[in-house]
Amino acid sequence: MSQDLKITHTPQPKHKLTLPIALFSGLAFFTAQSAFANTHSSSLSHAGLEYSQNVLKPNAADKTELSQSDVAQLIQQNLETHLYTLPPRVQGHYGIRLYRLTGDEQYANAALVDLYTVTEAQAFYACQMDNPEFVRQASQNAIAELGNGPRAKARKKALAPFPEFLFYSDVLLRFASRIDELGFTGPCHSQMIQALKKADLRQGLTDPAMIKAWAAQLINYVYWAKQLGVGDYLEDYKTAFTRVYPDSQDATLSKALFRNKLYGMTHFIFAASEYYQHRVDATEFAWILDYFDANIERILQDATDDIIAEVGISFLLAGKTDHTVVAQTRAYIANSFDPDSQIIPSPKGNPDLALGEHRNVLAIMLLNWPETLYPGPYLNELNATKKYLPMGVTPKVID
Repeated sequence: MSQDLKITHTPQPKHKLTLPIALFSGLAFFTAQSAFANTHSSSLSHAGLEYSQNVLKPNAADKTELSQSDVAQLIQQNLETHLYTLPPRVQGHYGIRLYRLTGDEQYANAALVDLYTVTEAQAFYACQMDNPEFVRQASQNAIAELGNGPRAKARKKALAPFPEFLFYSDVLLRFASRIDELGFTGPCHSQMIQALKKADLRQGLTDPAMIKAWAAQLINYVYWAKQLGVGDYLEDYKTAFTRVYPDSQDATLSKALFRNKLYGMTHFIFAASEYYQHRVDATEFAWILDYFDANIERILQDATDDIIAEVGISFLLAGKTDHTVVAQTRAYIANSFDPDSQIIPSPKGNPDLALGEHRNVLAIMLLNWPETLYPGPYLNELNATKKYLPMGVTPKVID
């Protein structure tokens, strides 16, 4: 990060985030099935409105002038005031990211809520995967959870040749990678790892229809598999991705496919950073950063707020804090803020916090990027959480 650009952390709200111990007993009510459903109900939606080239949001003239720091602080205060009203996995998503931005242990309990949820889920799925009928039924359930919208239908069609792919990737890899990044192994870990090694995911990961249906999710699976040591699919996926989305064919891409391409590209960088735990090598990802720079006008016109924020954060993760794309995306995202709801609403104007947490935590990150990123949180090492861990996890040795 450039040393001549000084970014200070957003001032914390006067209230401290506290989590009554009694809440953890209530986590028993969250079943593994609801954990999986919650994962998908809060999955990232990038359907958006159309904007004219170089035109900022229409509410810009109607709101009191706010600095970018003001916007970040107001969003943060709103989310943290309501944090424990949000679904468990959304709490975890927010708390883990704020911990990695600040190193503040007050966010560790939100991660602990998530750990309880994913540990129960892994126990349910991994400990029954020696039963082929269970795997078949769980695979069908995972596909059914996608819903019935146009994007869901495209994904179901892409999954038809790979009926168990989603079970191994979006169920097992998702839960196990979260447990791992918080410093543990979960229930039936060895059994699950062996099954994941045998379940070669390469064909599903590199299938063109799959990439067109959900590019970002696939690169997440690639890095999660590498993280857990069950397969190295990175070069195969990168080759397949660039074959599906050659830059020379950009003019033929619909808005939806252009967004999917962008979303996949940002997640190459995000996953390589282990989701904001450390910076990435700008040279390694020059092919992505140069593309964003060259196409920033179309990005600002055709992408959603989520993707635009991710494009800016990609440069920050690469240490390019002074790049013009950072300034452009920051200005755009700050101008998306709705002072009435104290949030950046959905493209259709919905201010729902659970549905909009992803978009708004990205805004906080983009507008208030720190000089230092913090790995973890490793919950077995933090005073706030180490006495309250679920019984089903085993601490790892952290390097």
